[in-house]
Amino acid sequence: MDLHTDFRRYLCPTSAEPLGLTIERAEGCFLYGPDRRSILDFVSGIAVSSVGHGCPEVLRAIAAQVERHLHVMVYGEMVQEAQVALAKRLAEIAPGDLSMTFFCNSGAEAIEGALKLCRKATGRPRVVAFAGGYHGDTLGALSISGEPRYQKPFEPLLPEVHLLPFDGLESLRAIDERVAAVVVEPIQGEAGIRVPGPDFLPTLSARCREAGALLVLDEVQTGIGRTGRWFASEHWSVIPDCLVVAKAVGGGMPLGAFIARPELMHTLASDPPFAHVTTFGGHPVSCAAGLAALRFIEQQGLLKNAETMGSYLRNAMSALAGVKEVRGLGLLLGVVLEEPSLTRAVLRLALERDLLLGDFLNAEGVIRVAPPLVVSRELCDRAGEILAESLKVARKR
Repeated sequence: MDLHTDFRRYLCPTSAEPLGLTIERAEGCFLYGPDRRSILDFVSGIAVSSVGHGCPEVLRAIAAQVERHLHVMVYGEMVQEAQVALAKRLAEIAPGDLSMTFFCNSGAEAIEGALKLCRKATGRPRVVAFAGGYHGDTLGALSISGEPRYQKPFEPLLPEVHLLPFDGLESLRAIDERVAAVVVEPIQGEAGIRVPGPDFLPTLSARCREAGALLVLDEVQTGIGRTGRWFASEHWSVIPDCLVVAKAVGGGMPLGAFIARPELMHTLASDPPFAHVTTFGGHPVSCAAGLAALRFIEQQGLLKNAETMGSYLRNAMSALAGVKEVRGLGLLLGVVLEEPSLTRAVLRLALERDLLLGDFLNAEGVIRVAPPLVVSRELCDRAGEILAESLKVARKR
């Protein structure tokens, strides 16, 4: 069997030039390919593998749950210990009084659920989002994402969607009594790690309260410790009406969720009943893995490590020749190059030197740096050295 040939023949492509790396196993901050090749992973499956690949605690939790049961019934109908335990823990770490969780399968599905929740709870038609934002590729999530080139082939999209400039205060007056939901990433991810100023999110939250609109924070990429806090919104002391998580929340297993106050969430249970359901959402194996990951993050002090190593990486990479600036918080960083046209060459050269970095859907000339939260100073130094060499070679060509 030619694995690469079958890969291209049987799997639907998402781009003309996939990475095409063959991965045989993964452990900690490394991916392992054929011939014992080890690749330092500074992408983490796009911020999914925050506790590192093959975390023993997570694997034990998965094995234990597999021995008990897999899927037993459509979500919300059976009492399953793994679901209940994870929902309880999320209530403990979520900001403010957000204490009720609806589990689903992915970030995009969680966004869809949050949109339905806000429209049903308010009876309003309009949704506000922000230019440059990314919320997923299902039709509703795509409708509120702020990159026209990805939207145009699929139009018409959802009506009553209004995009505002990200980090702009004056435009927030457009949020009025017609708006059901305002959906925003605390830090825009696919726009190249755009961190707003100190006033944007607090002002946005206040404006939503004035207009009676519900604030939805998309923490799919920024949540579960990535920025050095459980949730990035904590950096601005902002409490949303609805919090959306996925990626790292499953500990490497597929899982998404939206979290809100009970009185808001109860609107999905009546008029009609089953107003929002899912078959596989909150799969018990994923929930068991997610709970183990949360415990591991807390026990190993990974919030602090994300803050410390993120600051160290940011300072080190900011000093590299060819780097214009480094944006971000914690271990969610965007390295902005002085010469944007070199991005693909730098990524290729780094991978040839066994360092996996990434780029962004909506940002040219920015390199994605998001290693697992378990990353050490030694590995940060190695990544910095490889990036420096890759930049040096790319600039000479």
